[in-house]
Amino acid sequence: MSTTLTENIQHARSSTKGLYLPSIHSFHDLLLNHLTERSPDDLFMIYYDVESKRSSITYHEFIRKVRQTAAYFNTVGLQKGDRITIASHNHPDTIIQYVAAWFIGLSVIPLNMGEDDQRLAYIIRDSNSKLLLARSEYFQRISTLADPNQIMIQEVDTDSNGQCLYADIVDSYDPLPFLPKHAMLDHEALIVYTSGTTGVPKAVILDQQNLLVDGDCIANWHNITKQTTMMCVLPIHHVNGIVVTHVTPLMKGSTIVLNRKFSSEQFFDRIAKEHVSIVSVVPTLLSYLLQYHKDHPISVPDCISHIICGAGPLTCELAINFEERFKIPIIHGYGLSETTCYSCFLPLNISETIHQTMIGSYGFPSIGTPLPCNDMEIHDEKGVALPELVRGEIVIRGSNVMQEYMANENANSDAFTYGWFRSGDEGFWIKGADNLPYYFITGRIKELIIRGGVNLAPLEIDEVLSRAPGVAAGICVGFEHEIYGEEVGALIIPEDETVNKEDIIAFCRVHLPFSKSPKCIIFTNELPITSTGKYQRNKVKDLFKDFSSIQFTS
Repeated sequence: MSTTLTENIQHARSSTKGLYLPSIHSFHDLLLNHLTERSPDDLFMIYYDVESKRSSITYHEFIRKVRQTAAYFNTVGLQKGDRITIASHNHPDTIIQYVAAWFIGLSVIPLNMGEDDQRLAYIIRDSNSKLLLARSEYFQRISTLADPNQIMIQEVDTDSNGQCLYADIVDSYDPLPFLPKHAMLDHEALIVYTSGTTGVPKAVILDQQNLLVDGDCIANWHNITKQTTMMCVLPIHHVNGIVVTHVTPLMKGSTIVLNRKFSSEQFFDRIAKEHVSIVSVVPTLLSYLLQYHKDHPISVPDCISHIICGAGPLTCELAINFEERFKIPIIHGYGLSETTCYSCFLPLNISETIHQTMIGSYGFPSIGTPLPCNDMEIHDEKGVALPELVRGEIVIRGSNVMQEYMANENANSDAFTYGWFRSGDEGFWIKGADNLPYYFITGRIKELIIRGGVNLAPLEIDEVLSRAPGVAAGICVGFEHEIYGEEVGALIIPEDETVNKEDIIAFCRVHLPFSKSPKCIIFTNELPITSTGKYQRNKVKDLFKDFSSIQFTS
């Protein structure tokens, strides 16, 4: 890595506000504090499985399981700095494995098991992990994707009634002893593979500082204390599920309600039953709740303070309709995997007038003001800060900015030009009535499609379209959608008049997961391109406006 690039990255990981240090300097020290400060009966997590069966674990039980799992990691030969890959879903075991890894300085690579085999195999191979933990329902599939000569594979399932030996193995170990308190802020902790515009995943390296800093800032912003209960309905292979509703409450000793899956029917009932104060969602889930409660009346629980929302395009209409229907404030925010999770939020303590103005008066709901750990600006293409209401690229610098993209100097050079992290997102800012800078996101400079909070790479979908029957040429287009924020369509030049749209869709469904497959097709005589031959997808989004309210099913 060149000297200039190293300096740019270092600059982007600092802030004009000064270095923001978390209150705790390692996950090891965090657990040691909780062990000495929390009562043996204090709840850490309540878990609802796919059949709504409830279980719970206290802080003391959780810490013991973490230390036993860490002992297992050491016994199989893992040392500080090694990496493990986890093929799992929302389950207490998964959180125990994450924290056990961080307890001894390992790095975690979560797998999204909804992805296709090719992407999963790439991540397993590229990550250079030494151990792969796979829950029983994924074990056979994972075993065909990973080379056992390059990585240890361990089946993991504590729900299998003795069919899987993992629980007995871990329970056989004495908890790993605590060491004297020590900092591990610079230790690699999490690698998240995020889609790039080329379709090749980029590996975002986050360290313990990133997780602890962002968790600390989020907790303080949302007034989270030991008395707070947060609920997780998002997948914990994603930074939102990991950081907002696990690292953040863990920082403060709060209680977590973890759901195997989101359920519109159970959402408010569980909030009421468990006295939940805060839930983190993506805009798609707000749409689901509004749709469900058109026909199902609801008494909104008094315990709910507000809802955190981000990780996908939120419209003014959706935000206003949700707040009017349920009388729950939406604290909209913004961030990326590259900035750990969130970089800004709407403030909690602003007046109702300012809140409503920022939600609905500028064409886009505001993503709020910067967290104390980072700076934000709007830059032009030369890295010059832009004044109010002028659109440019959202850039960020601070203690929650990633270490780098792993082994990808071109991506790093592009992302850290001028010493800020360049988000690839377009936006603008204004000064609010309270003199705070409020930011807005208007679209993406990088042509990723964000469907339900998940990034999809257009070129990956284009490649499949190019092989579909009857397609002379074609591109995928991310268009605005009421439920998913964005949905995937395709603009196709057919080979002749006999080409059938359903045949093309069926071909894509065979070669892509449902989430990435085009749901609708429009035929055309030409594709929008620049003078240099680059596709201009944003120019044709309006062609798909008639599909914006359709709920496509597999």
